Amino acid sequence: MSQVRKGITRMSNETESDRIDLLISALRDENEALRDHAIASLGQMGSDAVPRLIGLMADEDVVIREAATTAVVRIGPSVVEALLDALQDDEWAIREQAASGLGKLKDPRAVEPLVKSLKDKDGAVRTAAVWALERIGDARAVPGLVDVLSDNTLREDVARVLKKIGDARAVDALIDGLLGNNWMVRRHAAEALGKIGDHRGVGPLIESLQDEDWLVRRNAAESLARLGAKEAIQPLLPLLEDENTMVQETVEGVLASLGWTAKQ
Repeated sequence: MSQVRKGITRMSNETESDRIDLLISALRDENEALRDHAIASLGQMGSDAVPRLIGLMADEDVVIREAATTAVVRIGPSVVEALLDALQDDEWAIREQAASGLGKLKDPRAVEPLVKSLKDKDGAVRTAAVWALERIGDARAVPGLVDVLSDNTLREDVARVLKKIGDARAVDALIDGLLGNNWMVRRHAAEALGKIGDHRGVGPLIESLQDEDWLVRRNAAESLARLGAKEAIQPLLPLLEDENTMVQETVEGVLASLGWTAKQ
């Protein structure tokens, strides 16, 4: 039995600080069950463990960084302020893990600080901020997300989040994305415009029925159905013979929903 495991077994006789030290040491043990136990136990220690855990978010081992974040999140909403402070840390890894932790907690207090983190100098922090804002799902993030849709390192994730939030303030930016050169962004944008339900998207969606990517074509067709765009019937007809059978099947259903029949 390792010294760490021996220490865990006699932990009831130790001081609070000693228990925290032992549990943090256990995060590095090769035994996964022991590491999981340490994470759970640290999550029950309360605010006393938070400073040490936040320090571990800068560990060179990503497993340790993620374990520390998991333990902090298990402590609960009382750690939000500490994580918000950690978003300003000099260490990129701490900022990244702080953003991740705030996303897991889904606390609305984190929205504005996370929006600021979308402009962080480190790409990993920016990506973590997008992920966190997706988890929180608060529409207050939309202007900030729209602002970074042009960031090559984020645009695909941002388009996905804007689709999920479904706010009309994103329509113009999504139209730009739909007509852009990133196929993944076009896929998300085509779907998002139908979900948002703003008729400004009809013309660009009709144009996207000729997109080289089959999923963009299919998503555009489905969104036109959601928008009830009868003016799309004629542009949709050629897709009944699309090279992709899934597009064909989707368009058949879309045309039917728009009131078109083969007899026409």
